Amino acid sequence: MALQIIDRDLVRKLLPMETCIRLMETAMLQTASGTTCQPPRWIIDLPAGEGKCFGLMPGAMADPEIFGAKLTAVYPQNGARGFQSHQGTIVLFEAEIGAPVAVVHGGEVTAIRTAAASGLATRLLADAEAGDLAILGCGEQAREHLVAMSCVRELRRVRVWGRDVERAHAFALANASRSPVPIEVCTSVELAVRDADLICTVSAAAEPILESVHVADGAHLNVVGSSVAQAAEISAELVRRARFFVDYRPSALLQAGEFLAAKAAGLVDDSHILAEVGEVLGGSHPGRRSNEEVTIYKSLGISSEDLVCAHYLLQAAQAGNLGSRIDF
Repeated sequence: MALQIIDRDLVRKLLPMETCIRLMETAMLQTASGTTCQPPRWIIDLPAGEGKCFGLMPGAMADPEIFGAKLTAVYPQNGARGFQSHQGTIVLFEAEIGAPVAVVHGGEVTAIRTAAASGLATRLLADAEAGDLAILGCGEQAREHLVAMSCVRELRRVRVWGRDVERAHAFALANASRSPVPIEVCTSVELAVRDADLICTVSAAAEPILESVHVADGAHLNVVGSSVAQAAEISAELVRRARFFVDYRPSALLQAGEFLAAKAAGLVDDSHILAEVGEVLGGSHPGRRSNEEVTIYKSLGISSEDLVCAHYLLQAAQAGNLGSRIDF
């Protein structure tokens, strides 16, 4: 038996955004069908503080029949230092004898599949003519969401905001070739989202940076930056106002900070989570119903997303005789 090692460069080579969006369809459909086992993420805060934590995301799937886990260290300050905020590995096992078959660069998979899941949600929930994009944040996920949004909608305007204006300008310069239109740098959240019909919040904010009053009717939001119960990027009132969709309901009920803040304020209850994206994709629940509705996709990330990517990468690497192998 051989263990395939798939490093960061190989992940980037073999997993283009369009391919990953298709893989997210598999992950979301399997999740919604109830044929996966995905316990809530286990997270511990690290003694170093500053929001640093370590997480374990195990899971198993029926089709493809695989199981495994992602081990991730989250260091929010890494972006400013030129490193990925999510460092880790995905270990993939096969089902016949239970052997590990791949170790995959978890940081790069996380970067791509997180945005790809937002791309799928946007394709399903955003207005068909949406194309005025606002990105709140200017790190790795801002870059990947720019690519993902370009895959599912024809962008006619792109604006970016970040707390550090110099980093926002550097983002616009570095990602000009990824955008079909010039990237405008905004000095406030309000200016960035004014009349936008696509909004991606990909910041490291612990407290809301986006208020409902600043969001236009008909907008679709991908709320991505916070992934713990204690943090929220958008206001409770905006959660209440919108039709609210998630990747996986059990995780959202425990860890979706924006939803939990709105629930604690008495603005919503558990029924406000209308559906998982896989339920919309499978046709068992409606998504957007009118041009005026505000829709939200709250992203937490689930193990099925990592597993389908790791499985695809393993097959692609084997087919191309790429990567390195360890016999055991």
